[in-house]
Amino acid sequence: MLKIIPNPNKEDYDTATKAVKEAKGYCPCRLKRDASTKCICEDFKNQSTEGYCCCGRFLKVEVSE
Repeated sequence: MLKIIPNPNKEDYDTATKAVKEAKGYCPCRLKRDASTKCICEDFKNQSTEGYCCCGRFLKVEVSE
């Protein structure tokens, strides 16, 4: 099972969070501004593998139940 957590690197998390705030809550990596690009974006929510979102604010990790 995958779980979304904040980026454990606080500096990277803070930098990405600032960019999201400047983008009025939208993913700063996306040109399109609609419901699908609101942070946490749909692309990342639907990602089926471990890894970071495109802006590096969040991380998906495998957890055991």
